[in-house]
Amino acid sequence: MAATDIARQVGEGCRTVPLAGHVGFDSLPDQLVNKSVSQGFCFNILCVGETGLGKSTLMDTLFNTKFEGEPATHTQPGVQLRSNTYDLQESNVGLKLTIVSTVGFGDQINKEDSYKPIVEFIDAQFEAYLQEELKIRRVLHTYHDSRIHACLYFIAPTGHSLKSLDLVTMKKLDSKVNIIPIIAKSDAISKSELTKFKIKITSELVSNGVQIYQFPTDDESVAEINGTMNAHLPFAVIGSTEELKIGNKMMKARQYPWGTVQVENEAHCDFVKLREMLIRVNMEDLREQTHSRHYELYRRCKLEEMGFKDTDPDSKPFSLQETYEAKRNEFLGELQKKEEEMRQMFVQRVKEKEAELKEAEKELHEKFDRLKKLHQDEKKKLEDKKKSLDDEVNAFKQRKTAAELLQSQGSQAGGSQTLKRDKEKKN
Repeated sequence: MAATDIARQVGEGCRTVPLAGHVGFDSLPDQLVNKSVSQGFCFNILCVGETGLGKSTLMDTLFNTKFEGEPATHTQPGVQLRSNTYDLQESNVGLKLTIVSTVGFGDQINKEDSYKPIVEFIDAQFEAYLQEELKIRRVLHTYHDSRIHACLYFIAPTGHSLKSLDLVTMKKLDSKVNIIPIIAKSDAISKSELTKFKIKITSELVSNGVQIYQFPTDDESVAEINGTMNAHLPFAVIGSTEELKIGNKMMKARQYPWGTVQVENEAHCDFVKLREMLIRVNMEDLREQTHSRHYELYRRCKLEEMGFKDTDPDSKPFSLQETYEAKRNEFLGELQKKEEEMRQMFVQRVKEKEAELKEAEKELHEKFDRLKKLHQDEKKKLEDKKKSLDDEVNAFKQRKTAAELLQSQGSQAGGSQTLKRDKEKKN
């Protein structure tokens, strides 16, 4: 009997029985809390928004500290993601906080691919966790989980509508991360404009099918407050690390010539609502949603790409071992097929090469024969030419000899006639 069938039967045979007295497993929640506190927690925030919208200032204000960081400029050639991890301690609870900021987002003339580095970064964190899960020796209890738990999307306070860059980016991210849209520097527009702007943003998100994070309402203890806060999205926030004395208290605020804006005054902005929802009420749900929804979606798609599946063609359960064996056999079959194709290709190429070499050899022999015949013809011509020259030389010598002979005979005849004339004169 397969292990999956046994596990199914065990699950179906479960029944409830009463206890006769106290056993003690009701302390499990306390044990879990103590273990979690001793191990500490991690939380990773991605801040997406154009340069100058106050992302770093808001992070400092949210966690009531001063994070180290260099201010970004508007001269970046492309979007870069800068990640910084900090160890925070509050009471006896430790938090490893990672803040990832998008440096240069929206600063380029061509913003078409501005979302790609962000998507690639999120997928890279999912891939790193998946590779850790697939290891034979896993250390998930000490592994630093770098998956993004919350994406704070900073919207410029234009008062009109969302930019196309914002819509495209949020649409690409909504299946990979929990998006919480916020209107940055909301003190730049009036209250009436802000109300209309919120309605406009919500309408555009719905009409474009962008799924933002909704605070959960299935837990009775937080259902009422989360349901109320869902209606306030997107949050209009203001950040400030400067403390001013207002009345008898020191408060975080921004001082303007016309008055003071208090960061933690809910009549001035939604900063308190954001802090409550993000940190004090729903931080664990954000972590759980990242693992159970976004990471599971990535993991399922990745394993399906690798050939793994839960059921066979007959819709029967398929174990991991059977999937592995089937994939291995399929791989070996493809490997043998490729080997045979490569062998056939090699034989074919060898034959083609042999034919090419034979053809080249034949051409060389023909060329050699042509050159040999040409050489013989040239040699014969030269020999004929030489013979002709030799004949001309011999004829010339004969003519020369005959001329010399005639000349000598003429000289002798002339000499005898001269002697004869001399004798006649003397007589």
